[in-house]
Amino acid sequence: MLAGLIFATSEAADRAESLTATLPFGGASLVEFQARLLIAAGASQILIAVARVTPELLGAASRIGNRGATVDIVRSAAEAAAKVHPLARVIVLADGLVTTEAQLAPFAGEGDAVLLVTDEDNGLERLDATSRWAGIARIDAQRLTDTASLPRDYDFMAALLRVSAQHGATKLPLETGAGREGHGIERDARGLARRGRAVFASLADNGVRWVDRWVLAPLARLSLPALVAKGVSPLMLGGVGLVTGAAGLFAIWQGWNATGLGASAVAAGLFTIAGMLAWLRGEEKASLKAGGMTAGIAAASVALAGFGEDAVRGSATGSVLAVGLIVAAALVERLGGVAEARRWWPSPAGYPLLLVPFAAVGQTLTGLAALALYAAAALWSGIEAVRTKP
Repeated sequence: MLAGLIFATSEAADRAESLTATLPFGGASLVEFQARLLIAAGASQILIAVARVTPELLGAASRIGNRGATVDIVRSAAEAAAKVHPLARVIVLADGLVTTEAQLAPFAGEGDAVLLVTDEDNGLERLDATSRWAGIARIDAQRLTDTASLPRDYDFMAALLRVSAQHGATKLPLETGAGREGHGIERDARGLARRGRAVFASLADNGVRWVDRWVLAPLARLSLPALVAKGVSPLMLGGVGLVTGAAGLFAIWQGWNATGLGASAVAAGLFTIAGMLAWLRGEEKASLKAGGMTAGIAAASVALAGFGEDAVRGSATGSVLAVGLIVAAALVERLGGVAEARRWWPSPAGYPLLLVPFAAVGQTLTGLAALALYAAAALWSGIEAVRTKP
């Protein structure tokens, strides 16, 4: 069993009577973002260690509970030890920590206790003469019991770290460049906003395929901070994408292929960014739906372009090419779950975009044939990557 322990004890440096944990971050609060990362890592129980309970913290805890995890607010190591399963592994997050899934991933697996450490001064507790804690740890539940046996006036977080270190926890150095991706500890809203921009950029850059990396990622880096700051919801952005996509399909139906495919490409981009925004807010179902809408608008625009060519030429070539492209593209996406994607592989959002220049010069049919071959090549590459070698 995997549990998460989030410390939420410090006061915000720039907001009186507010906790750092309840400062806004990623369209919600920081503690909700931390809990979302823990739940994504596999934690089924979230413990929030507090010195005092505020209405904002209670609201955040309630929203975390709505995502399927058990949430317990604790005030001491003894309370935490009583709440968690004695055989559980516990991922500990520091108060005010901003991090990413990539930084948290090594702590989600099986293994011995681990402390993330850094030699920089921006860590929290000093562990020895050369290293400080960098905000993430994996411990055994027994360490909570050991900490509970210490005098009550000991600081919970500091004592827990020292007990874990004394019991031989492995020290994992913080990766170089983690700070550029947003990892760090902040105590004020301005610092969190700065870290947030780095996290958004890191999220946008997670794509492997060239369309995601070099077309959508720059757009996401520019737009996500503003969208989060203005409180734009994924539903609102998805609605704009739906209207844009519908307009694009209508234009293709009218024979304006280049304009319609361009609008469809914009709609696919809007759905992709809406999915990233939903991920930040912890709305996993909405994020998956946005991904489905991206694939849907791409398939619909390709199919309509092919059918339109058939209506003009009086043949079935366009339909055959469009269907072949859609089938090959769908199989590439299925293979993406078991084979490591390559940089040159196509992405759903890229198909209407790549068709635009062909349509602009009246060669939509040629474009469909070229993209069908492109998707088939990616499919062959994926099959070769996963098939058993003799």
